[in-house]
Amino acid sequence: MNRREAVQTLTFLLGGTISAPLMAGIMGEKLNFGPSVEVTDQQEALLAEVADVIIPTTGTPGAKAAGAEKFITRIMRDCYKEEDQKKFYDGLEKVNGQSKEVYGKGFTELDAAQKIDIVKRTTVSDKPFFLQMKGLTLTGYFTSEVGATQALDYLPVPGRFDGSWPMPKGQKSWAL
Repeated sequence: MNRREAVQTLTFLLGGTISAPLMAGIMGEKLNFGPSVEVTDQQEALLAEVADVIIPTTGTPGAKAAGAEKFITRIMRDCYKEEDQKKFYDGLEKVNGQSKEVYGKGFTELDAAQKIDIVKRTTVSDKPFFLQMKGLTLTGYFTSEVGATQALDYLPVPGRFDGSWPMPKGQKSWAL
């Protein structure tokens, strides 16, 4: 086996391992049949606010409008072990704690610029949490009806495939 084949095989193995919980969640499967962390309304509201900083409302609805927080809580409950859930929600609490430390109030009470600042700080102070939160937010948003039909172009019955079609200026990416 040459180095290229080894790297490709390793990539497929790691990619499959990492993406299994997300794919199971998208497909509506349940991987975790053990105990789960109970999510409070405050934690869900905090999730919604952090997700909305990652994908804010612009010309299209943001992550909060798409209900990304509901997707994240379901994926965490159904697809991650309890210890991984605790790590994730501890990271979420760190975001709120950092907000209280820097601005003297909870993350949900901050204005937009302050929220962005706290999320930027989180990308440095707790990068693993931020990357997981970002991945879950993007998946939840772009697999929602809002993300697939308003943020992306959606064509339920596509026409013929033309691989060298010039994309018009301002054209959105296509939903899969």
